[in-house]
Amino acid sequence: MKTLYIDCGMGAAGDMLTAALLELVPDREKMVEKLNSLGIPDVKYELEKAEKCGITGSHMKVTVHGIEETGDMHDHHHEHEHEHDHDHDHEHHHGHVHHSLADIEHVVKDHMDIPGKVKDDVLSVFGLIAEAESKVHGKPVSDIHFHEVGTMDAVADIAAVCLLINEIAPDRIIASPVHVGSGTVKCAHGILPVPAPATALILKDIPIYGGEIKGELCTPTGAALLKHFVTEFGNMPIMKTEAIGYGMGKKDFERANCVRVLLGESEDKTDKVIELSCNVDDMTAESVSYAVNKLFEGGALDVYIAPIGMKKGRVGTLIRVLCKEEIEEEIVSLMFKYTSTIGIRRGVLDRYILDRKIETTDTPFGQIRKKVSSGYGTKKEKYEYDDISRIADETGKSISEVLKDIGD
Repeated sequence: MKTLYIDCGMGAAGDMLTAALLELVPDREKMVEKLNSLGIPDVKYELEKAEKCGITGSHMKVTVHGIEETGDMHDHHHEHEHEHDHDHDHEHHHGHVHHSLADIEHVVKDHMDIPGKVKDDVLSVFGLIAEAESKVHGKPVSDIHFHEVGTMDAVADIAAVCLLINEIAPDRIIASPVHVGSGTVKCAHGILPVPAPATALILKDIPIYGGEIKGELCTPTGAALLKHFVTEFGNMPIMKTEAIGYGMGKKDFERANCVRVLLGESEDKTDKVIELSCNVDDMTAESVSYAVNKLFEGGALDVYIAPIGMKKGRVGTLIRVLCKEEIEEEIVSLMFKYTSTIGIRRGVLDRYILDRKIETTDTPFGQIRKKVSSGYGTKKEKYEYDDISRIADETGKSISEVLKDIGD
């Protein structure tokens, strides 16, 4: 399985991810030319050689109106200009033009020469940032406005990473836990803790840690790109590495300030699950159905029932549950609570599984979610049933008619 592993031991930022991924591409100059032809207004990409702690790599220089913005788009709204992207030494004031999310969507959809899937990825990543900013500042997403230079810099970073991921086309993307840094960061409002509020919101449910390095290592753009693309956070899997890339930040720390990416072949995905089962012959169909629902609500991976013949010629029901080992005790408690059994059988199963991720796609009915599964030489795509059924209810169409209208 073609696997991309992202080492976030020094955090993540859009320009660093861009530079690291570019080092995986055989013809970097051609790819930079492609980036410069995307049609992002007033943006220019330049790939520079860089060195940190004796390690050579690349730095992606992005200029907007000829100005290199060392910041990220976080807090670039309502005149707030905040240093980001591993360099907080001074503030920039490049004018007072601002962009709304609708303006950014216009740039992406109408100006950028990239495949439709890449446009969807760009807008999804930007949506994560805008949603976080909205929650931090207590304003609707439509009311969030971003400072021009910082925003176009972020659009450039996000578009580049999305295009590079599409070009490299890994089957599986894994990242290490994210080092966010520690201490505080200065912005126009005052002193904020690291990670900054928007970054912390984006990184919710992702393993992060602080460490001893003082400073902000993970930017909102870097966090949103990881959140969107990475399907698993943890140790690097067993893999045969084919290419390695180093994307350098601008600031110097006691450790090499870089994002490292490794591309190679890994084993197709397997995992272990716990199988719990019991036989009952004194529960009504309604009680069994209720128990199944409660087990799903409790986090079971799967619950299924089957009719069985039991002692004394009784017709009974087999209830079988699959769950992760970490919630096994909770599932056992639910089985005892909601079924009439007085004993539960346990087994450990190895599973072959496809790698799974959720993508959003544009349709005549708006954006809907699609489950994409890949591995073992195959790829499967299926629209989320909840979205399809909602559209069917809203339009009065059947499920098959909705699927036909969206081209499935």
